[in-house]
Amino acid sequence: MSYVVEGIDLTQDYDVPGGMFGGAKTVRAVKGASFAVEKGKTLAIVGESGSGKSTLARIVALIDHQSGGVLKIDGQEVDISKKRPDHTLRAKVQMVFQNPYGSLNPRQKVGDVLMEPLLLNTKFPAAERRARAEAMLTRVGLAPEHFNRYPHMFSGGQRQRIAIARALMLNPALLVLDEPVSALDLSVQAQVLNLLADLQEEFGLTYVFISHDLSVIRYIADDVMVMHKGEVVEQGSREEIFANPKHPYTRQLFAATPVTDIEAIRQRVARRKALRAGQISA
Repeated sequence: MSYVVEGIDLTQDYDVPGGMFGGAKTVRAVKGASFAVEKGKTLAIVGESGSGKSTLARIVALIDHQSGGVLKIDGQEVDISKKRPDHTLRAKVQMVFQNPYGSLNPRQKVGDVLMEPLLLNTKFPAAERRARAEAMLTRVGLAPEHFNRYPHMFSGGQRQRIAIARALMLNPALLVLDEPVSALDLSVQAQVLNLLADLQEEFGLTYVFISHDLSVIRYIADDVMVMHKGEVVEQGSREEIFANPKHPYTRQLFAATPVTDIEAIRQRVARRKALRAGQISA
């Protein structure tokens, strides 16, 4: 079986300078994480703040290099500390960050934001870059006339749609999504999750999805990996983890987290759309 992304015993160490009462030390933020994700599937990594999930996401997204272990993208071993990724590899892996307000350059028009990956990584002429950007705006639920607007002119949900559109401009195989809906209102969360599900089906995308929200995880994940203090404490299919969590930390996490029914919100959003379109009666 081939995997789009695979991690084998990945570790990440950080050197912490000493203070007045102690010397420098090394902190291990990720402690031997192993996982594999098939094409078109979603691995959700869940854990509280400080669990190491976002650190692991940055390794998978080729932003930070691992301290140890093996990372494979499409079966190819990758260590960016030894060799910088080329354009082909960069195009395969893209990341969507948590904050749609901070992830877009406020001085760039939306069209320039979307065309920039094409400008840096392809030889497409300007007209082709623009056509692709406008088509992607339409695909994520915006419109070509938004091309010349600035990010501050959009709502939070619209900005996250723009961030997703930018990530898709190079036709990646893998999207790493670090808390992509946690900064959004619940109804907007459902809309963005629906969009991600549709895009995954249409383009055959593979997701590594970071979240602390169990209702979001339950909606979007195929497999779940639970992290605690840098360690993977439990891993399995969504059905296995939610039906019968085995590790004490997983059970504690489930008990402490209020659950919002994303599916119910999604259905309400779909009903409102149908009402506006006149497809159903009130």
